[in-house]
Amino acid sequence: MAALTDPIADYLTRIRNAQQAGHKIVEIPASSVKKRITEILYNQGYILKYKFDDEAGKGGQGVIKIALKYDPATRQPIIRRLVRVSKPGLRKYSSADNLPRVINGLGIAIVSTSQGLMTDKEARARHIGGEVLCYVY
Repeated sequence: MAALTDPIADYLTRIRNAQQAGHKIVEIPASSVKKRITEILYNQGYILKYKFDDEAGKGGQGVIKIALKYDPATRQPIIRRLVRVSKPGLRKYSSADNLPRVINGLGIAIVSTSQGLMTDKEARARHIGGEVLCYVY
């Protein structure tokens, strides 16, 4: 497989596609950034569970196995939208005061800060800005 120019967009697309196809589990090539995004999604209740399988793959970073979460009543995915905000061609940065609120705080923005990846709420609380990677709601 060719090297991807935007691994985060690939990560979001794989989750989006797996949900549309109704899959329970999606496997994504791992990286430290993707692992952190996965942890944030889990902590915010957007995914059921995840597992970092470092053995899989040929000497690479391994894979992340994510168990997707669906509404038991409607069988609709819990994650309605995954939107890539900052792209390699056009980076989007925000100061702590200007961090976006996703659907008035119902969704989250994942922000890459000097202290690692975190949600917009955490970044606001710690009063640090950074690169707005994506919105999840």
